[in-house]
Amino acid sequence: MEIQKQLEQGVVPGSPGEEDLALINRFSRKELTADEVYVFRVTLCDNEIDRDGERFPTESLRALKDLFPGKTGLFDHSGKSGDQVMRIYAANLQEDPGRSTRPGEPYAALCARVYLLRSDENAALIRAIDAGIKKEVSISCAVKRVVCSVCGKAWGACEHKKGEPYSAKPCHAVLQEPTDAYEFSFVAVPAQPAAGVMKKKQETRSKRQEALYAEYDSLIEDGRTLRRELLEKALRAGALALPGMDRTLLESMCRPLPADDLRTLCATFERHAAKSLPLKPQLLGAASADAGNEGFRV
Repeated sequence: MEIQKQLEQGVVPGSPGEEDLALINRFSRKELTADEVYVFRVTLCDNEIDRDGERFPTESLRALKDLFPGKTGLFDHSGKSGDQVMRIYAANLQEDPGRSTRPGEPYAALCARVYLLRSDENAALIRAIDAGIKKEVSISCAVKRVVCSVCGKAWGACEHKKGEPYSAKPCHAVLQEPTDAYEFSFVAVPAQPAAGVMKKKQETRSKRQEALYAEYDSLIEDGRTLRRELLEKALRAGALALPGMDRTLLESMCRPLPADDLRTLCATFERHAAKSLPLKPQLLGAASADAGNEGFRV
């Protein structure tokens, strides 16, 4: 079964770094130099529901990540060797746990690095890529199974319809177990209009830069951990202050709040909880010289 998925691509002009050039030369017969090669990045597909009512789950994207390096780039899936001017030399999966797709899965996108030769024949294409004219892309691949997102049956074997809501989530076809990747093409109309354009500068990072990126990633993870702890603290305080409140509803109210507002709300819940359930240590009375043994009475 062949599936074509379309998505906007991100384009970044430039020459390859040493790491990029080493990856590119795995596919070339002669050793290419940085001056001979033009490189850019594309977002091939993601795990969001597209215009066709179909979706790659994250596990399918991971499989495609290993299938696309070395695959050619064409125009409009022509299948003509004369249209072979680009090639994917590396692919990676970019995940954003803080962003959810419509089906509720953490967002992920399959991205690729592409090269073509700097030549008179390709000069117009390079200018079109730099200008944002050549922008949208589509992929062609094969998958083993296409199933219904609602019931899990083979697509077409049930009565569920694409786009119709079931349990507040739209029905769609889930593309599972990719078996091959064929090519990607520049196209005019992408199936996934929400795709962002990648403008991140390609560069060769020094060890110092790598350390800074690692520290930055660590700080982000620390911030996420602290926010999860703050949210849980607010939910516990809210459960005490508002014992009749459903936790799911309370969480849906608290989760979107900025950290400062969430901290303020948590403190408010704690004050109300303290009034409703004043907690006084049994031995508190012993601190008073006049209390006698009253503080120890059970």
